[in-house]
Amino acid sequence: MSSYLENTPDENGYFGKFGGSFIPPVLEKPFEDIKNAYEKIKKDPQFIEDLKYVRKHYQGRPTPISFAKNLSDYCGGAKIYLKREDLNHTGAHKLNHCMAEVILAKHMGYKKVIAETGAGQHGVALATAAAYFGLECEIHMGEVDIEKEHPNVIRMRILGANVIPATHGLKTLKEAVDSAFESYINQADTAIYCIGSVVGPHPFPMMVRDFQSIIGIESREQFFEHEDKLPNNVVACVGGGSNAMGIFSGFIDDKEVNLYGVEPMGKGEKIGEHSATLTYGEEGIMHGFNSIMLKDEKGDPAAVHSIGSGIDYPSVGPEHAHLKDIGRTKVGLCNDEEAVDAFYKLSQLEGIIPALESAHAVGFAMKLASKLEKDETILISLSGRGDKDIDFVVENYPIPNAKF
Repeated sequence: MSSYLENTPDENGYFGKFGGSFIPPVLEKPFEDIKNAYEKIKKDPQFIEDLKYVRKHYQGRPTPISFAKNLSDYCGGAKIYLKREDLNHTGAHKLNHCMAEVILAKHMGYKKVIAETGAGQHGVALATAAAYFGLECEIHMGEVDIEKEHPNVIRMRILGANVIPATHGLKTLKEAVDSAFESYINQADTAIYCIGSVVGPHPFPMMVRDFQSIIGIESREQFFEHEDKLPNNVVACVGGGSNAMGIFSGFIDDKEVNLYGVEPMGKGEKIGEHSATLTYGEEGIMHGFNSIMLKDEKGDPAAVHSIGSGIDYPSVGPEHAHLKDIGRTKVGLCNDEEAVDAFYKLSQLEGIIPALESAHAVGFAMKLASKLEKDETILISLSGRGDKDIDFVVENYPIPNAKF
């Protein structure tokens, strides 16, 4: 029997009814060229070897799985394990697809890469890949996120990227995507767009998932070393959803493994207070793809909020919408306060400072673990480290005494 990944998406980029490509005519040929080049290069032995080499000798893969014994004991239930994408070079999972996308760009003869970024992790990763392979790099980032994630902005600039503020609307991730697409339209003959998640028009949701699937491939093998069985539950934060699709891909055909995509509940249930797209959204087209999105009273993309800049997005990857639609994945929720609590708990119990985005997965997993038996297991995709967030967190949330 063929696997889910071999059959999904279809040739038009649809995951069930979600996905596709809804783009202006000026971008149809560039995106078709990208799709054709990817279909060709992914079977090329040289590309596969180049990617293996750079992942092993530059990125630091494979990243390990760590047993969070102290956190598990604190929660008093299931055993919690962490897939340590925070140990990937640049501090997050984003380099998994950025290195591959830049190799693809070079293969296609492009000299420049353009992208959006939310928390700055994708921007840093793409700037790193561009520096490594000798390409120009242009990163669009919301003005609010530029101020909030200042360390990553400095890193991008040190790496040689041109960081362009998105100054319209809420000045966060959605606006960064708007700005990047607008810039790309005028440079599509000389530059390639490198989308930062499993979102956007076909082939990007498929392509980014495939590049991120290394997380799931490694996790499946490594977890057996710890438990000699598959995990009962796999948990990952979801904004666009690249780290989640990366780890889910390793277990998607194993129906006995529960897959939880954790959304940011922010400050409340009202529109503009959260970014819980799969929980409160409805079908809609945005940024060139059909998925589930949060809408305002006019049917436009709604205002969103999350303490994690990388997950405050009013839509979600079409594959996540599809997997929820067919009942393969479950949705977890974690609000700002719970994420900050998880940020400090993981730091003080395990000596690991997580990204605020990743802290949402940890926060939900802590709640889940307390309800499960001690012989059950949870594997968390710890998608990134929290260096970028420490100034913001300590300025707004006092450091607690480490007395649990």
